[in-house]
Amino acid sequence: MKKKRRSPYAQVAALPFRLGVKGRPEILLVTSRETRRWIIPKGWPMPGRKDHRAAEREAYEEAGLKGQIGKKAVGKYRYDKRLGDGSTVACAVKVFPLEVSDERKRWPEKKQRRRRWYRPAEAADLVNERDLQKLLLSFGAEIDRG
Repeated sequence: MKKKRRSPYAQVAALPFRLGVKGRPEILLVTSRETRRWIIPKGWPMPGRKDHRAAEREAYEEAGLKGQIGKKAVGKYRYDKRLGDGSTVACAVKVFPLEVSDERKRWPEKKQRRRRWYRPAEAADLVNERDLQKLLLSFGAEIDRG
């Protein structure tokens, strides 16, 4: 097992949301490619793109989502990313809100992932990272208040 790097690698993520039935907030989760666990779309920062634009691109590639991305992060969380050789690296993820207006039928990673809408409390129960759970709950409560 390789030694972990001390400072975390930076990543960006989109927090896809919409107002569902009766104006109640819903959050879209997507499965990871390797472990098939529920996550929000995320990836590495992209040279030449602002972080929120990179997060927007990840939402399209991983879940086929289009919409209005916020320029300001709504929070962050940490997790350990498992690499192909079995080692892990710590990652710190900045999360940007994405108000979804379109879900494409086809997208780059469609055959590798599933996507599904959940109420914020359900979404929080399905993700593994404690900081992400808190972020989903507080963000859901914030949108619910309007």
